[in-house]
Amino acid sequence: MPLRIAISMGDYNGIGPEIILKTLQKTGNKEITPVLFGHKSVFNYYADLLQINDYSPNSVTSAREIKPGTINIFNCMAAENISIKPGTFSKHAGLCSMLAVEKGMEWCMQNDADALVTAPISKEAVNRAGYHIPGHTEFLAEKTATDTFMMLLVHETLRVGLVTIHIPVGKIVHRLTSEAVRQRIKSMHHTLQNDFNISQPRIAVLGLNPHAGDGGIIGNEEIERISPAIVSAEADGINASGPYPADGFFGNQKYKEFDGVLAMYHDQGLVPFKTLSFGGGVNVTAGLPIVRTSPDHGTAFDIAGKNKANPSSFIEALTLAVTLSKNRLQKQA
Repeated sequence: MPLRIAISMGDYNGIGPEIILKTLQKTGNKEITPVLFGHKSVFNYYADLLQINDYSPNSVTSAREIKPGTINIFNCMAAENISIKPGTFSKHAGLCSMLAVEKGMEWCMQNDADALVTAPISKEAVNRAGYHIPGHTEFLAEKTATDTFMMLLVHETLRVGLVTIHIPVGKIVHRLTSEAVRQRIKSMHHTLQNDFNISQPRIAVLGLNPHAGDGGIIGNEEIERISPAIVSAEADGINASGPYPADGFFGNQKYKEFDGVLAMYHDQGLVPFKTLSFGGGVNVTAGLPIVRTSPDHGTAFDIAGKNKANPSSFIEALTLAVTLSKNRLQKQA
């Protein structure tokens, strides 16, 4: 039976609906049953814009109405309030993007869908709409009552996790406790084993400071917080090592020796990851009770509605969601 994949539309004035439809055009609906969460009028608009001739979606109000082999759409909001203006900022578009995420997540929690793939949202639009969140990751963790979670970026065999995510640089040191590092090491270990089927994952842990602190000359965080977390993880049977200086680690391609790399903050991990993944990266929220993936880019308002959006990262996000879902189902069998 094909897996049911919930797909949230993202900001309807961004490239989300476009890359979703382009992805489904390329991948087809034989191996999966896609359920799009948003509104049929949005997808109709972009299907016309993209001149998709064989577009004939099935509208559903519950999982019982899903038809395999075709695109299914669940309307999460009223059509009369939707005003599609590609490339423009809209508080209402932010609200609709989060309603789509919530409903897709709800279906996954109820086992009506096997995974959730989210298209890009505008964090500013979302916050103006009343969702005071820094991003998808934290919102999904809160709504699924998940205490220990992690943003994990994936491209082929490169997997980069983050200890801290969407916080100002000035607050990183305060959030970077030894316990936080230890928990993320454990979370990465668990995810690599259970979702990626790597029996004995090798995890590299990066330092925070230049040269990983140089023995305390350029900072003590490695000595006082990061190294103790690694020692604690090793005592639990986890193959973790470090802390490694981030520049040399990526510059010397040492990441190829590991199954996962744990970075201390957002840009430390994402700058090299996005450089190495060439636009094909996937964001996975590790630690959730559901499978959730997304492309590693934003709404791209500058090219929205111009049929210029590249769906490659979304294709990878959908493909990985299917793989992770199958791996989880196999372990549950």
